[in-house]
Amino acid sequence: MNKKSIKDTDITGKRVLTRVDFNVPLDKQQNVTDDNRIRAALPTIKFILEKGAKLILMSHLGRPKGEVKPEYSLKPAATVLSKLLSKPVKMLDDCIGPAVKEAVSKMSDGDIVMLENLRFHKEETDNDQGFSKELASLGDVFVNDAFGTCHRAHASTEGVTHYLESVSGLLVEKEIEYFQKILTNPDKPFVFLLGGAKVADKIPVIENMMDKASIIIIGGAMAYTFMKVNNVDIGSSRFEQEMVDTAKAILAKAREKGVEIVLPIDHVVTDNIEAGSNIKITDGESIEKGFIGVDIGPKTINLFIEELKAAKTIVWNGPVGIFENDRFANGTKALAYTIAESDAVSVIGGGDTAAAVAKFNVADKMSHISTGGGASLEYLEGKVLPGVAALAEKKEI
Repeated sequence: MNKKSIKDTDITGKRVLTRVDFNVPLDKQQNVTDDNRIRAALPTIKFILEKGAKLILMSHLGRPKGEVKPEYSLKPAATVLSKLLSKPVKMLDDCIGPAVKEAVSKMSDGDIVMLENLRFHKEETDNDQGFSKELASLGDVFVNDAFGTCHRAHASTEGVTHYLESVSGLLVEKEIEYFQKILTNPDKPFVFLLGGAKVADKIPVIENMMDKASIIIIGGAMAYTFMKVNNVDIGSSRFEQEMVDTAKAILAKAREKGVEIVLPIDHVVTDNIEAGSNIKITDGESIEKGFIGVDIGPKTINLFIEELKAAKTIVWNGPVGIFENDRFANGTKALAYTIAESDAVSVIGGGDTAAAVAKFNVADKMSHISTGGGASLEYLEGKVLPGVAALAEKKEI
């Protein structure tokens, strides 16, 4: 998959319609509380402006479900972007319509306008053809730099590509590059580290990684279902009864393929997650009745670290404990530090895993942190992402 990027097309003097992911958290006063997603788009935004193009930005924010809701306005994001660029960003009141067309027609080279929340129109998530055409009429070239929405076939990610030359932004280009390498030709040994709460969410990923990973390490709440099917007592820890047959099948398939699945051998447990007053470390892999696993124990930390130290490629998706609570964060923290110090190519799935490496101040030590939790998961499952598939292919020379 060799997709055309913004670097492969001439945008000078053109109207560049760019899909960004400015779905940022806001407080009650409508202030942006985390501007990481806006910062992640800066390289592409600056590239477009330096080429002397007219930049039309579009994004969604939250789930207004096709209604105009002021609390979901993109105005706060436009304000933050304006400060980051030290340049005015003209905020429009809608994303389609005569007033929007007129504002775009008056743009000079190097200007930026920000369209209002795409999801104020239900046609966006319906991937409505007419709405896609309206959006496309605002640009000469379409750039997708919103990896976090690439797994959705919406008007602003897939629909517009039918009417404009469509290329990836620098952020999406980087995401494609790293994930393609993992899926087609990862440097071995390749360790796939999996955590998080639910087995059900990760089954397709585990199955797809079986043919690629040297070792699969499983921690977090999802590990307890695998342990239970191995006849290990898990106390009151999270157990997905409906996943028993699936977990058994995965363990059998791994044995058949010669892929080692590494599970925790001790745990940090408590009898009450909220109170957290009675916390202890188990001697071995069993958890006594009435206790809940909330983190991996010290023996497991050492075991996982040994596996990670030997790796040349590491993909990490999902924390291995309730890392938001400092008392249950040691496992996730130790693995984050180990991966940060490793010479391996390290790819961090978005969402909670990205939040964890940020919390422990090692984000800049990772090779790549994905900006899309759901999108990165689907990519690793081997699914085709509509927003990526719709981009133009680079011509082979």
